[in-house]
Amino acid sequence: MKLDIGPLQPDLPAMLFGLALFAVITIVLGRVLFPRLERTLADRHDAIEGRLDYSEGLQAEAREIFAEYRRVLNEAHHEAARIRQGAAEEGAALVAAARAEGLAEREALVTAARATLAVDRELAELELRADVGMLAVELAGRVVGEPLGEFADRRDSVERFFAEH
Repeated sequence: MKLDIGPLQPDLPAMLFGLALFAVITIVLGRVLFPRLERTLADRHDAIEGRLDYSEGLQAEAREIFAEYRRVLNEAHHEAARIRQGAAEEGAALVAAARAEGLAEREALVTAARATLAVDRELAELELRADVGMLAVELAGRVVGEPLGEFADRRDSVERFFAEH
């Protein structure tokens, strides 16, 4: 039976040849090329998954190293704080010692200066008494119009005046 479908009329031998060629290509692809492609994809997948596992291992190791680094860094911060605290305490002790030493030296200097001033005051007072007595006798002599030096020496009137006051 022959169908008349015009220009689309199939050629049976060409169609059988195309079907046979299609079957050969399908068999070759199914038995040779697709298994190779599957192996290649599996190898790539294994390589990628292996690299992921490797990178995850590296990340875990890096996290451990980072945690150790943070621990060591925290210990170093604590040690630095202890050293700073110790230095501050030592500095405060040195300042207190220097202050105490300075106060002791100041007290010694003040005591020595007061003693020197007391001695100087006594010497100045003795000199001034002698000078005041002499000036008083001289002034009294001018007021009276006669020299009174011998009178003041004989009677010790100037010393008596200072003894009373």
